[in-house]
Amino acid sequence: MENDNYLESVHQQFLYYKALGEKAMAQLEPGQLFIKPNEDCNSVAIIVQHMTGNMLSRWTDFLTSDGEKAWRDRDTEFEVILTDKESVRSEWEKGWHCLMNVITTLQSTHLNQKVCIRKEPLTVTAAINRQLAHYSYHVGQIVFYAKQIRGIDFTSLSIPKNESGAFNKEKFGSQ
Repeated sequence: MENDNYLESVHQQFLYYKALGEKAMAQLEPGQLFIKPNEDCNSVAIIVQHMTGNMLSRWTDFLTSDGEKAWRDRDTEFEVILTDKESVRSEWEKGWHCLMNVITTLQSTHLNQKVCIRKEPLTVTAAINRQLAHYSYHVGQIVFYAKQIRGIDFTSLSIPKNESGAFNKEKFGSQ
């Protein structure tokens, strides 16, 4: 039962980070998805490419093959490939679809099973946690970029700055 709660919890966390990334990207004009703060940084579109490449590699044949597939070309994920907002959205959905197809079919009996990522054996639980941390890291980058690009026009995706008191009052009433 506890393992079923874990699977439901990570499913909800993946959905949360997917939605968070989408809300941040929705605030950007199409061309803003391709802004690179400097040559050593990635644009939102490149982050999406990388996340999708990672998701497709890690989650395809998740229980039966190494998570680093021979067909993955990780270095290409950091080159400009996507050129318009629709291709960014489509790539984003492709990666998340692959991940969600696996997460929603896993059973608690799988959690202690071993899988490999780059020949490193991990339990299914550890592999899920690793990917959840990786994707939340990149979604945080997307949110940060969107906030930087939009400036004061960015709509907060959490409790806005200096509004914790009002939020708590609304949430918990007078204390």
